[in-house]
Amino acid sequence: MTTEQTFQPIRVMLVDDHAMVRRGLATFLMVFDDLKLVCEAESGEDAIRRCAESMPDVILMDMVMPGMDGASATRAIHQQFPAVQVLALTSFKEGELIKNALEAGAIGYLLKDVSAEELARAIRAAASGRATLSPEAAQALVETANQPPEPGLDLTEREREVLTLMIEGLNNTQIAGRLSVSPSTIKSHVSNILSKLGVASRTEAVTLALRHKLAA
Repeated sequence: MTTEQTFQPIRVMLVDDHAMVRRGLATFLMVFDDLKLVCEAESGEDAIRRCAESMPDVILMDMVMPGMDGASATRAIHQQFPAVQVLALTSFKEGELIKNALEAGAIGYLLKDVSAEELARAIRAAASGRATLSPEAAQALVETANQPPEPGLDLTEREREVLTLMIEGLNNTQIAGRLSVSPSTIKSHVSNILSKLGVASRTEAVTLALRHKLAA
């Protein structure tokens, strides 16, 4: 006596603001018997609403869309429907974008030039709870992790106030008068600012602050 096992294809949802991209992906899904398109959405907000209606196994999520972006939609879906796996599928490979998508709960990150077979494997992996990163995405993450931290992150609120007044061209005595503290206190703040920014002069500090928008 044999037991017949019911075959259940992986239910896939497409999220992309470009209809042609969705059409191409829909055509691709038809090639594979174990993948089934159950829903499409053209925005992040639409994706959350339609996810609740269709409850897919895997969502192919574009990252850059008008209104709610892919990372925000991924975060909302991950919180509301933890069983649904989101696979980022986008044209962009910036490290911060990839980091945001993964932190939001995406199980993988692929570029749109991926082959049909690679995408199918990634969907199957996602449905099984396994992550997939395109080589370009992995490289971008490594490069982002190896970048030096942005200057000025360790400045205190008071040091940012002093830096803002330095940008306005005030000297230590004028800054002290503006903030109602002694010139020696401002001298100490300026010294800390130069040290934290890794510069040797007020001019360099002001230039760096303007370039990285560090002013309060």
